Amino acid sequence: LLDLAKERGIKVQIAPRQKLEELANSKKTQGVIAILSPINYVPEEELFKSTLKQKSFFAVLDHITDPQNVGSIARSVEVFGGIGLLIPKDRSAPINATVVKASSGAIFHLKISKTPSISKAIKAFKEMGGWVYALEKGGKDITNTEFLYPMCIVLGSEGEGVSKNVLEHADVRVSIPMKGKVTSLNVSAAGAICFWEMAKSQMSSGTSKK
Repeated sequence: LLDLAKERGIKVQIAPRQKLEELANSKKTQGVIAILSPINYVPEEELFKSTLKQKSFFAVLDHITDPQNVGSIARSVEVFGGIGLLIPKDRSAPINATVVKASSGAIFHLKISKTPSISKAIKAFKEMGGWVYALEKGGKDITNTEFLYPMCIVLGSEGEGVSKNVLEHADVRVSIPMKGKVTSLNVSAAGAICFWEMAKSQMSSGTSKK
């Protein structure tokens, strides 16, 4: 089983028997339990081509580990007409029941792709004709930004923000202006604001990459 899992690229985690029995809700596990994703992932290229064809956008989740946030972001992406999500294979929340519930089922209407390297993936998207934006502090005021389509928007983890190597590939860095004493937003709230500003920009200009 271990050899087969390695051959198929399936992650294996060693756990106490009690944990397996809790997950299976049974003592008859034979020492093995499989956790399956509720969705089917698509290749990066499929996500990119759909975005380019529809002159739309997708969100890049740069190591966001909270399933509630991932689900909320997915819901906002779908509401504003996005194509899907690009998430890293490691250090990212799994697409599980919590994500499905937080997305109100929106996750089933999106294309979800996993990548071993976000920086390489968005570089490939740029080479295909897309624009890359990153939501990060110190960037251009998002309310005065003209977003060019097709595009992707990178959202970073609440603790570390967008990774440095990912920022290097961004065409534009944008920030949400804040006036309060608390100088940060939950990443799902920040994402929703960003998607709305993107939608307004698209409705007013309809610009795309030449």
